Amino acid sequence: MKNTKIFHEHLNRKSVVPKLLKQISFFAILLTLFNCSVSPKPIVYGEDGCYYCRMTIVDKGHAAEIVTKKGKAFKFDATECMVNYIKTIDQSTIKYFLSNNFIEPGTLIDATQAHFLISENIPSPMGAFLSAFKTEIAAKSLQKEKQGTIYTWNELFNQIN
Repeated sequence: MKNTKIFHEHLNRKSVVPKLLKQISFFAILLTLFNCSVSPKPIVYGEDGCYYCRMTIVDKGHAAEIVTKKGKAFKFDATECMVNYIKTIDQSTIKYFLSNNFIEPGTLIDATQAHFLISENIPSPMGAFLSAFKTEIAAKSLQKEKQGTIYTWNELFNQIN
């Protein structure tokens, strides 16, 4: 009788281990899923390099970034570098297209919704004279002072060769 009781206690302890392993595995999977967020990565000015032209990113008014659907970030010293790079890849793999807002240097905005001013009176790192603005009003306001032409995201691709 004593051996039977010990045997049953042993069986009960063995069944706890697989349950515990399942719970630990479940929490590990949850942690992995929540830690793999797809979001923009901060640009470290003066240290990060442009993925397209390899220049060091220093201009907070013109930098840009692409984030893939898998979460990999590609940083650029200018929106024109990002546009030229985009022409060489499958755009369906991209989650975010971002450009720095010229009015708020260092602030990334959705490039697909931005308005772009090409004005020879506003130099950009790669010489395309291209600046991004969060709103059309902001772009038009600076256009009055600096001249140039305003483009949407789609129009920009035709303009930059």
